[in-house]
Amino acid sequence: MNSNQLIALAPILIIAGTAIAVMLGIAVRRSFILSFSIAAVGIIAGLAALAIVWRISPVQVTLLLRMDAYALFYMALLLSAGLAVLGLCYDYFKVREGENEELPLLLLTALLGAAVLVASSHFASFFIGLEILSISLFVLIGYPLNLVRPLEAATKYLVLSGVSSAFLLMGMALIYAQCGELYFSGIGRYIASRSDMNVTVLSGIILIVSGLGFKLSLIPFHLWTPDVYEGAPAPIAGFIATVSKGAVFALLLRYFISTDSYAYAPLLNVLSCIAGLSILGGNLLALLQNNVKRLLAYSSIAHMGYLLVAFIAGGRVPSGWVVESVSFYLLAYFITTIGAFGVVSVLSTPQTEADELSEYRGLFWRRPWLAAVFTLMLLSLAGIPLTAGFIGKFYIFTDAADGRLWGLLAAIIVGSGLGLYYYLRIIVVMSMDIKITEIKPAYDWVSTTLLAVLTIALIWFGVYPNLLVDVIQSIS
Repeated sequence: MNSNQLIALAPILIIAGTAIAVMLGIAVRRSFILSFSIAAVGIIAGLAALAIVWRISPVQVTLLLRMDAYALFYMALLLSAGLAVLGLCYDYFKVREGENEELPLLLLTALLGAAVLVASSHFASFFIGLEILSISLFVLIGYPLNLVRPLEAATKYLVLSGVSSAFLLMGMALIYAQCGELYFSGIGRYIASRSDMNVTVLSGIILIVSGLGFKLSLIPFHLWTPDVYEGAPAPIAGFIATVSKGAVFALLLRYFISTDSYAYAPLLNVLSCIAGLSILGGNLLALLQNNVKRLLAYSSIAHMGYLLVAFIAGGRVPSGWVVESVSFYLLAYFITTIGAFGVVSVLSTPQTEADELSEYRGLFWRRPWLAAVFTLMLLSLAGIPLTAGFIGKFYIFTDAADGRLWGLLAAIIVGSGLGLYYYLRIIVVMSMDIKITEIKPAYDWVSTTLLAVLTIALIWFGVYPNLLVDVIQSIS
């Protein structure tokens, strides 16, 4: 390994080192503030290191990791989201019973796995990164040990994640058996060298997509999603919806482009069915919910379906367009989803989660600032103009039209209409008569600051997206 390769690994090494520093800090002195402070400083240092690595990229670090502009952009997105969730967790857990110093450690290890995922160029790093991320999420979901719902949610996630890992390993084994390669580019060369469709390779890719379908909660692999979102602490649910899914989707896109898996037309037909079912099914099931966290869970299923449409279009349009569309949509989705779960987190108390729709009645009159933030986040998820979500949805529409995916384009239109209904339903409830009892009288300055930053970013990228688009085009 030369000096450039070592420097390129700096962001990953910093996150790993920060996790060790948090462990040592806990061993020396249990301090809630100290653990969170070390974690926050480490994540910020990791973000600063990305700027240094950007100057020397692309760098191939052995066969396992490729630190190029694509990986660095997604690392920056994931670390920024992790920093936001860390802030929400600080206010959420500081008033709760138990020893919560280990929580930042678990967030750091989850971010470490996500960072390895988006830089992976080999099946070994692919699987290692995914397992580091998944194992950390088990514990994060069930962290409140004295509550039943988080433990139930963690158990469900553990079992189904194990099933998805089995699918992944079997798919990797089939591809290796046929190609003799674990390196993405090597697999791509094998596929490009054959004029016919190899059934073994196709079966392996289908198994890999099925395994990642669990992680992305695409229909029909979605059954764990509403229960896990409902049972997990609100900030952790936001982390699963963004960092976990974003890292997996970025890896899936890199894998398909690097291996030329778009050459298998039957696979794209299967993915088209999954995308259509996820869009329509996710939105239809969200209509039936009176629990805000379950509603956001089904909404996330629909949004993964929207993203999959742009992904499928990669078989018919230049890959650079797909990377641009997916990257912008994911960033907008990160902002809105973390903001939405952030509002739920702020309104929650040590006794109960603010997840029932009835608890939001009259929120505009009791907590106008939080109601306004939640409204903007919901409108962005619905794709209303002047928000980042609108620009992201426009990208998806454009890719579907350019790829002539008319059936999926119709599903997007219908799904967007259904989504607008249940998002507006929450807004209407917040504007109703004042409810007598307060959900939570205290204000959390860290969470409030984060929500303000997210709201500004939401509007800024919706009104003036040019700067962000230029950055994304540089990685395409």
